[in-house]
Amino acid sequence: MALGSDVRDILDLETPDKDPVTKESLMNDSKKKKVKKPEANARKPEGMHRELWGLLWTDNKRDGPPLVPSDNKQGYKQMKAKIGSSKVRPWKWMPFTNPARKDGAIFYHYRRIADEGKDYPFSRFNKTVDVPTYSDLEYQQHLHDDSWTRIETDTLFDMCKRFDLRFIVIHDRWDKEKYKERSVEDLKERYYNICNILKKVRAPVGTEPKIKVFDAEHERRRKAQLTKLFERTPEQVEEEENLIAELKKIELRKKEREKKTQDLQKLITAADSNIDSRRTDKRIAKKKFPPIKTKEGMMIKSNPESCGIKFPDFKQSGVSLRSQRMKLPASIGQKKMKAIEQVLGELGIEFNPIPTDDVVQNFNELRQDIVLLYELKIALANCEYEQETLRHRLDTLNGIKVGNLTVFGSFQSFH
Repeated sequence: MALGSDVRDILDLETPDKDPVTKESLMNDSKKKKVKKPEANARKPEGMHRELWGLLWTDNKRDGPPLVPSDNKQGYKQMKAKIGSSKVRPWKWMPFTNPARKDGAIFYHYRRIADEGKDYPFSRFNKTVDVPTYSDLEYQQHLHDDSWTRIETDTLFDMCKRFDLRFIVIHDRWDKEKYKERSVEDLKERYYNICNILKKVRAPVGTEPKIKVFDAEHERRRKAQLTKLFERTPEQVEEEENLIAELKKIELRKKEREKKTQDLQKLITAADSNIDSRRTDKRIAKKKFPPIKTKEGMMIKSNPESCGIKFPDFKQSGVSLRSQRMKLPASIGQKKMKAIEQVLGELGIEFNPIPTDDVVQNFNELRQDIVLLYELKIALANCEYEQETLRHRLDTLNGIKVGNLTVFGSFQSFH
């Protein structure tokens, strides 16, 4: 049932000054409604994701999630209708034109009176491609090509302007009966070559224009490779996977050999540097650090810096025992310690000799040489094992069999 204010509003009559119509006066919401409390036992079912449960369940459980995205900036809460006495913005049936159309067609739709005279809002989405044009003189002087006729070139540029450089569509609409059959790469190459030539010709003197590079041969090779890749048989795919797996194994063995070679080279370098350091330390000790006599008459010599094993250094101030300089560091493994004990037992040397200055220095150098010898033996064993493995592999490749059988084939170099 329409109210008196609505009738006056429709007939454009003046309304008396009364209290405005509110939601409470229409709905008789003078009494307070009972607010339902959320259920305390609302739990997420097992197996349901937390995000889905958050969409399906809310605290008030009144409104479900919207079916379409909303821009009311209130999340998933539905916008409520605002009821009052404010006037609705008037709408009008008015004509409009679309600037994207060139035929001047006139259309009609409802629009707000405040937006009358404004441009059609959806015309800004009409994006056109700027396809260059050329004159007869430019074509004769710069754009002539023996493999393309003037009619084919004009048709290509008309279709490029019509279909906005969608060359797949242009290739599909190309008249193969009237003109020579062209591929997509041929159409692109002809179009971009003409565009680059026109830019160079029309560019002002002293300026370098921006050129669009299109490599047609590269595109043809790329598509041919993709076609071969797509047309592979299951046997070819399996063979390729096996080859890739073998290649990975070969690269892994190569890295292991390179690592062992580097370790062996480090050992050799350490041995050479150990010998050189001993010689230089002895020369420096004789020249710069003469022996010092103690009260007991014993001679004290400087302890050279170790190369293989880093023994503890006691250069700080304070009292320390000389026997601590013979203590092996914790970085030495159990295998190396057992090797040192075995060699010392074979040589008949005590494990803990009297720690005089000469004994400490020579004993530490001896253990350094023992550790270096132990590492060299391990490297030599690894090299011999690799040599035997490569020899057997070479014999297998050349047809050599173990035993009293004959040898097939001739020796070939193995890389």
